[in-house]
Amino acid sequence: MIDPIELVIFDCDGVLIDSERIAVRLHVTVGAELGWPLTEAEVIEKFIGRSIVSNGEQITARIGPSRAALWLERFDQLHRVAVDAELTPVDGILDVLDTLTLPSCVASGGSHDTMRRTLGRTGIHRYFEGRVFSAGEVAHGKPAPDLFLHAARRMGVHPSACVVVEDSKYGVQAARAAGMRALGYTGGLTPARWLEGPNTTVFDDMRDLPGLLAGRRGPTGTFVQDRQPTVRAQSPHE
Repeated sequence: MIDPIELVIFDCDGVLIDSERIAVRLHVTVGAELGWPLTEAEVIEKFIGRSIVSNGEQITARIGPSRAALWLERFDQLHRVAVDAELTPVDGILDVLDTLTLPSCVASGGSHDTMRRTLGRTGIHRYFEGRVFSAGEVAHGKPAPDLFLHAARRMGVHPSACVVVEDSKYGVQAARAAGMRALGYTGGLTPARWLEGPNTTVFDDMRDLPGLLAGRRGPTGTFVQDRQPTVRAQSPHE
């Protein structure tokens, strides 16, 4: 029997905030400036869903540490401007968060500083006060399971009772490695085929999420909520 859901773990970029289009565009721009020309498809393949540290390592390996440092600095500068000018919540997510009764948290490869800025800018941070976890808190980012296991541990929930909402292939890989079910959101940049796999249901409209969590719709047949969820108090501590 499948364990009831006791915790919903949300990725941040591409799941809560529509930031990945911004990030992809800026990586293409900065890469062209600093000697590593990349297409948008290549940026999605290499960077989306990974931590800042992991992306920095890839860039360093390609163009060296000094230019990699410039890349990250330049990207951060452009990102701050673009967030202020362009960032919006993922379509439908505010309605989901307004009605969600299950305990929830955020677990992202982004830094706490970045998430405070982006989640605050879009009005989403208030839904997760004290329950935001960053890859900077663990040894290995996605696709390693460390971050999701850390979030579950801090929230006091067994991994088998967690469901991860992700939009990147590295994120769903991390969820599977953590022994968690995954809901793969394909309404952004990631092709559905990158997310499909064991213990994963793929969906393309965030408004379908409540039904999926309740077990009312399961297009791949891999995700079933067959008992009423056990609602547990959310931890007040991050």
